[in-house]
Amino acid sequence: MEPFAIDLDEAMIKKERRKARALRESQWWKRRLAKGVCYYCGQSSPPRELTMDHIVPISRGGKSIKGNVVPCCKECNNSKKYLLPMEWEQYLKNVRRRGDPSK
Repeated sequence: MEPFAIDLDEAMIKKERRKARALRESQWWKRRLAKGVCYYCGQSSPPRELTMDHIVPISRGGKSIKGNVVPCCKECNNSKKYLLPMEWEQYLKNVRRRGDPSK
């Protein structure tokens, strides 16, 4: 476990992961996946290739609720890891800046 939300215990993390698994089976989630678009990069993907990402990660105190989970491509999910939205935005700015010497 990452040392971000100190008051999280293993039982709570397991509970949130169980809730996430249940949410993945819901019609609401299946409709979100059917759109086939990554929440972060906006790229189209086959629904089966999208993953569930917690906007505020469980390790940072996030919950497995509709307002905190989004479909995203594996590349964005692997890059975002445990970052909060503001940290993710800063990461993207830094990546773009390195990729474009004019910035």
